Amino acid sequence: MPKYRKKPVVIEAYQFTKGNFCREKEPAWLKQAIQSGHVILWSQYSGDVIEGEVKTLEGTMKVSENDYIIKGVKGEFYPCKPDIFESTYDLVEAYT
Repeated sequence: MPKYRKKPVVIEAYQFTKGNFCREKEPAWLKQAIQSGHVILWSQYSGDVIEGEVKTLEGTMKVSENDYIIKGVKGEFYPCKPDIFESTYDLVEAYT
């Protein structure tokens, strides 16, 4: 049985946390995704709960606190749980 290795690609990602749930801290690509309606983020109960939705190629998916929102290689968006993200991706360049 043949085995395959994932090709190395660089993606952009944003971790959705209470600490960075602020429009000034979001990267430009995420602000554009929010403005276009591809990503919807909100807080409830005076900021105690943050959540959202991401329109993916497979349909709308929920994003919860600490999940990553990823911009794929073709400009698509999708959420990713922290444990999967951290086992799949390495930091290449931090946001400045």
